[in-house]
Amino acid sequence: MNTVFRRSVLGVAGLALSTGVVAGPLTAVTDTAPASAAAGVVRVEKPDAGKLVAHGTQGEQSRIDLGDEQVANVKAIVAATKKAGMDERAAVVAIATALQESKLENLGHLGDRNDHDSQGLFQQRPSSGWGTVEQITDPEYSTTAFLKGLKQVDGWQDMPLTEAAQTVQVSAYPFHYAQWETQAADLVAEHWTS
Repeated sequence: MNTVFRRSVLGVAGLALSTGVVAGPLTAVTDTAPASAAAGVVRVEKPDAGKLVAHGTQGEQSRIDLGDEQVANVKAIVAATKKAGMDERAAVVAIATALQESKLENLGHLGDRNDHDSQGLFQQRPSSGWGTVEQITDPEYSTTAFLKGLKQVDGWQDMPLTEAAQTVQVSAYPFHYAQWETQAADLVAEHWTS
C-alpha cells in the first residue's frame, strides 16, 4: 500500500475515531424526530425558564388546579400577549396577576363581595378607566389593557414580577402577585407554543 495513501486513510480513521469518542458512537444515534419534522414542520422549543422567571421567585409560591375555563383564559392571555408583540415574560406577569386577582376566572360583579366595581380576569374597574363592563370581561380586551399599562412601566422587564404587576394594578396587597410566579411561568412554558 502506498505510504501517503495509508497515512491519509489512517488520518481519516483517527479523526473519525476521535470525533466518535467525543460525540458518541454514530451507530447509537437514531432518528426520533416525528414524521412532521421530516415533512418540513419546524418544532418550536418551549421558552427558557430563566427568561420566564428572570429575577427568581419571591416568597412562598402558591398553586391551584385549573379547570377548562381557567385554561382557556390562560390561552387567551398568551394569545393577546403575542398579538401585542410582547414576550413570554410579559405573559408570565399577566398570568400571575390574573391568578392573584381572579384565580383566572372571568368574574362578573360579585355584589357585596365586590371590590368597588372590579370585574374580569384582572379585576379592572370601569370607574377607573379600564373600559366598559363588556370590555373588561372580555379576556383579550382585558389582557391587552393590562399589557398596555405594563408597557408604560419604565423598565418593567428589569423589575421583580410583583413590582411590575403592582405598578399597573395599584393593589391594596402589592406583594401578593409574587406567590403566583412559578405557576404562571409553568403555564406560559406549557402554552406559549401550543
